[in-house]
Amino acid sequence: MQDILHAILWVALGSVIGGPTRYFISGLIGRVIGETFPWGTMVVNVTGAFAIGLAAAANVSGVLPMPVAWQFIVTGFLGSYTTVSSFTLQTMALARDGQLLQAGGNAALSVALCLVSVAVGYGIGAIIFGASL
Repeated sequence: MQDILHAILWVALGSVIGGPTRYFISGLIGRVIGETFPWGTMVVNVTGAFAIGLAAAANVSGVLPMPVAWQFIVTGFLGSYTTVSSFTLQTMALARDGQLLQAGGNAALSVALCLVSVAVGYGIGAIIFGASL
């Protein structure tokens, strides 16, 4: 029981940091670039994909103390930082407003950039932490 409580604590601590970080980054991107397209959500999801790639490589190489680091960084921080729910809602809103090209572009670009980012993050993490590719 104590292990579960510790895990919940680490996840909660990561979430407390990840949510406000997402709010800040997404808002900053929106204010700088504009909010006619959901660039803020895309930047958050792509950087989150990169970070989870780094964390996965660090995990494989044994650099991160497990399971605490995974609970804090991946489940807590990145789970709260990235936002599939916002991405899907914004994509639906674009489609509902008749902006089908933008909706399709948001979906395709988000998925493609996140896949590339997680691969690049893992590759860089493998070099840094000595994990296998």
